[in-house]
Order: sequence, then C-alpha cells, then structure tokens
Amino acid sequence: KAMKMVSAAKLRKAQDGIIQMRPYAKKLQEVLSNIVSNSEGELGMNLAVERPVENVLLIVITSDRGLCGAYNSNIIKMAKIVIAERYAAQAQKGNVEIWTIGKKGYENFLKTKYRVDPQFKDIFLNLNFESVQAASQAAVKAFEEKRFDRIEIVYSEFRNAATQRFVAERFLPIPKIEKKEGAKKADFIFDPSREQLITELMPKILNTQLYKAVLDAHASEHGAGMTAMDKATENANGLL
Repeated sequence: KAMKMVSAAKLRKAQDGIIQMRPYAKKLQEVLSNIVSNSEGELGMNLAVERPVENVLLIVITSDRGLCGAYNSNIIKMAKIVIAERYAAQAQKGNVEIWTIGKKGYENFLKTKYRVDPQFKDIFLNLNFESVQAASQAAVKAFEEKRFDRIEIVYSEFRNAATQRFVAERFLPIPKIEKKEGAKKADFIFDPSREQLITELMPKILNTQLYKAVLDAHASEHGAGMTAMDKATENANGLL
C-alpha cells in the first residue's frame, strides 16, 4: 500500500509533465510533416529521404525497475512483434539494432540475437531534456551517416493511471502526410528562408518527439506501478 502511494505521488508529477508537453509536440510534428509533404526534393530534406530498408534501429523505452505489472513485458513483446511483422528479413541478416532507454529492456534484449547498444539505458536516473536530446541527436547522426535506413520508437503512451497504449512510432525518415484528393496545399510563409528553417527546425522537432515519448513512458510506468501495487494490496487482504 505504501508503494502504491509512492507511485501515485510520482505519477502526479509525471502526468503533469506529459499533459503539458503533448499539445506542443503534436503541433510541431504536424508542422514538420506538412513542410516535408510539400517540399519534394528540396535542400535540407535529407532526414525525410525514403531509402530501401536494409538496416533498422528500434529505440525501446522501458523502465529501470519492476513492480509495475506487465508494463515492461508488454513493451518488449511489442518490439518483438514489430520486428517479426515489419523487419523479419532484416533481422535474419542481423541488421536490426536496439537502443534501450531503461534497464529492464536492456537486460531482456541482451539475451536475444539482436545487437543492443547500452549508451542511453540510464536516462531515467537523471531524466531531463538534455539527456534525451543526446539520444535523439545520436539517432539523427546515425541516419544521416546511412547506418540505419529506418528508425522507430517503441513505447507506452499514457492515457490514465489504469490505461496505457503500446505503440511503435516512426522516428526517421520523417513521415509524410498522405494528400487527400482536392485537399489544399498547406501554405506556410517562411522567414528566414525555407531551407534555413528546415535545417534548424528538423533536429529540434525530432528532439521534442523523442522527449515526449520518454515522458509518456515515464508517466505510464508510474500508472502501471500504482495499479499493480493496488492489486497486490487487494490480493494480500484477500489472503489475510
């Protein structure tokens, strides 16, 4: 019961963080996808280039600790489903790499055949924008150097204390919005030039996208922990 109260206190702060961040990140993502969709083959669009998918990176966000029910196992299962359904051929050639944020994912994927990079697994020890930005910049650099042709983030999207949605979201290349028939082209006025803004904005918006995913996962973990400890208390009372 005490652990449930600790999780509830932590959840309040984590929930405030993601609720404030989500509209900002969503609007930035919309702007970026719009610009990319209406800027065919223009300068500075190297982060939106679709290449044949040979090498794949999954950024899998789990927690550092257990005692949160099936939270971590569901994210790990989701990552394995994504690989099996979308990247089976690449996995067979050994071309799937996993970067884990959170120790639980790292410990699990070490036992598998996939290449695992541990450099960002301790982000939750000191969660801030700068540490997540370092991971985002490393992923962008790896994509630009053509080490990976597709990068996806696998994480848990926070709904409420009892509900999370496990998602795999495209990170790079930046997805384009499908144009509907008869839809007007988004008309942005650029100041300074379009190229300069694209070069400046793209990395910043990608940093924000990954930070939002980490905040979502952080709130989800505490929500799952609170629910799991509540159930444990009920079960203990039942046994008594």
